[in-house]
Amino acid sequence: MANLTEKCQRAFEFAGGQLRYLVETHPDTFPMYTTGGRWMHGGDAWTNWCEGFLGGQLWLMHQHTGDAYWREKAEHYSRLIEHRRTDRDVHDLGFLFWSTWKRWYDLTGDPAVNTVVIEAGRTLALRFQEQGRYLRSFVADDSLFIDIMMNVGIIFYAAQQSQDEDLWRIAHQHCLTTRRTLVRGDGSTAHEGIFDTHTGAFLRQSTHQGWRGDSSWARGQAWALYGFGTAYAFTQDAHFLSTAEACANCYIERTPEHGVPPNDWDEPHPALPVESSAAAIAASGLWNLSALTGDPARARLYRDYALRILDTLTGKEFLAFETPGWEGILKHGIYHQRKGLGVDESVMWGEYFLLEAISKAVGDE
Repeated sequence: MANLTEKCQRAFEFAGGQLRYLVETHPDTFPMYTTGGRWMHGGDAWTNWCEGFLGGQLWLMHQHTGDAYWREKAEHYSRLIEHRRTDRDVHDLGFLFWSTWKRWYDLTGDPAVNTVVIEAGRTLALRFQEQGRYLRSFVADDSLFIDIMMNVGIIFYAAQQSQDEDLWRIAHQHCLTTRRTLVRGDGSTAHEGIFDTHTGAFLRQSTHQGWRGDSSWARGQAWALYGFGTAYAFTQDAHFLSTAEACANCYIERTPEHGVPPNDWDEPHPALPVESSAAAIAASGLWNLSALTGDPARARLYRDYALRILDTLTGKEFLAFETPGWEGILKHGIYHQRKGLGVDESVMWGEYFLLEAISKAVGDE
């Protein structure tokens, strides 16, 4: 662990330099992925979901260093997205506000900051489809994404803070529906579920970013193991813990020893052997699960595997500290392989979840 501690510290120092360059060279921008190692400012984004991850990294830098520079930047980049608290066009308000305004509130206890988080949770809940009992994706009314498991926590939080039973019902029902329709018996997950909007009947599994509708897209798997763990932390519903563990076990069983999966485990001849952002998400989610599970053996398994992933991601193959001209932190990520967006590049959520996982491992959180 001593060597990993040094690698994690080096990763934070390197991240600080990369982030400082980004916010000072391209102020008030929110790039999603790099092209040839340089942040893409503009271009195709598919959807508008990533703006919280830059501010989230700035909060993590402040948390790690105590430096007022990072706090000033973190507050500034959080304020830049405040208006999104009422955005009804995306299913990603958890990504936007949990990584920024919730971290801000946890640091300060400022009720005005908390009000923004709660309002974002209320807005997200407006996506609930009563017929099928799920939060609809940004794509269409009939679409449920596994990604939403990473966002539903902000509805649980809003319900908890406001004592709103209907918000709690919405969040809980969404998790049950996702568990029933997108998580398979072996713990693998589908990216998308399609419903009949008139009857609420579940029709089929589909995908936008995986190989096939019945295959296993790695980032979606990571969203699931992390998100169901969060749902369990709020509800203490044992169904959600068992689902999180099944998803985690599936991830571990199917991934090479170094801990980094391909974009989709079922793709016969993947274009790239690794997708680093999925691994970063999994590392952070597995660390959470190690504290949530009541089984000491599983706790050790999840913690040790999270550290294995971090040992890999903080090495020179993935951390860009020895790649001249590379503006990101974590290499070999994939945004959208089918659309050719951010393939074998740095992606902003990969950066965020890497720093979040490292923060947990070194004791910042």
